[in-house]
Amino acid sequence: MSRPPPRILATREVARSRLFRIESVDLAFANGTEVTFERLMGSAAGAVLVVPVNARGEVLFIREYSVGTERYELGLPKGRLEPDEDLLAGADRELREEVGMHAARLEALMTLTIAPAYFGHRTQVVLARELSPAPLPGDEPEPPEVLPWPLDDFESLLAREDFSEARSIAALYLARRHLQEEGA
Repeated sequence: MSRPPPRILATREVARSRLFRIESVDLAFANGTEVTFERLMGSAAGAVLVVPVNARGEVLFIREYSVGTERYELGLPKGRLEPDEDLLAGADRELREEVGMHAARLEALMTLTIAPAYFGHRTQVVLARELSPAPLPGDEPEPPEVLPWPLDDFESLLAREDFSEARSIAALYLARRHLQEEGA
């Protein structure tokens, strides 16, 4: 059964930081119910998350400090897309800034959301292959540690306490499936 989305009656900015906006959104549903929701909005251009796979079949992860969990986390290279930046150009830029590698072959796999009931943010997953050294300076406070991990050893990666980011886990499943279908 397909329902029409609720009608947006009003949207107001409640707060703003350097990276996020909080909005209050008044909605009217088809059944007559009116409610006010709040949502956290990220960059209008969204973000990119890159799955870099080298010629040995290893995924290049980065280990960097994450203030949300207050510890060093293992994850995939990622970042905001600049306004009007092409998705694949943004993916290669983030890869060069965080891993120091350029990808000659980039493929968009899927767009992911996080908690879409209250977080208006989209992350595009990109598979990167045919890697070669080409570092760019990044905006990280310290250089991320690069950790190659065999894609075939995916299960032991999931057992690591410092590998918990849902987007990275989902992106690995998507990349692994894509590579398996491509090899079939």
